[in-house]
Amino acid sequence: MIEVRPGGRRRIDRVLSPDYTSGIEDLVLGEVRALRDEAAQEETDLSYLRRVLHARIDIVRAEQRRRAEGGSTSVVEQLVNILSDNAVGPATGSGRYQTTEPSRAEAHRRHVEALVSDVDLSNVTSLSEAKLDQALDAYTAEEDSVSRRRREVQQVVDRLNAEIARRYREGAASVDDRLAEERDRR
Repeated sequence: MIEVRPGGRRRIDRVLSPDYTSGIEDLVLGEVRALRDEAAQEETDLSYLRRVLHARIDIVRAEQRRRAEGGSTSVVEQLVNILSDNAVGPATGSGRYQTTEPSRAEAHRRHVEALVSDVDLSNVTSLSEAKLDQALDAYTAEEDSVSRRRREVQQVVDRLNAEIARRYREGAASVDDRLAEERDRR
């Protein structure tokens, strides 16, 4: 489960701190954008972690389905179809277009592997029903936790975006100034 530690040093601890967005109306626009970008990076990382968990859940469920139906085709042979089923289906949840890459992909992969350390999905057919159930329970519980935290982070991003939009709407910020900043950076 993803725990948020008050006063913690991790990005998720900062972003989900109750005071992360307090006083944003008094910050300069660049500081609000920096907070928004930090929160958006956390959202990207949580989204990546969810995708890794979904893949594990799909593999376990496919093996359970194969056994229940008496199928002879191994999960490995079906892997492309298993992993692409959700990729081409209708979108669910509150996904957003993300412009950043996950910043801690390797750490997320290790985290997911540690959830069920004695379950090796590379040879899923050798696992007992009990091990498959254990793996599915662990992955599903973690996915629920990650999804909950991701929604909380999205609310933070939304608050920051709303403040930025308010400034543009009320004339406290201008597109021309933003374009000039971008030109100056080049």
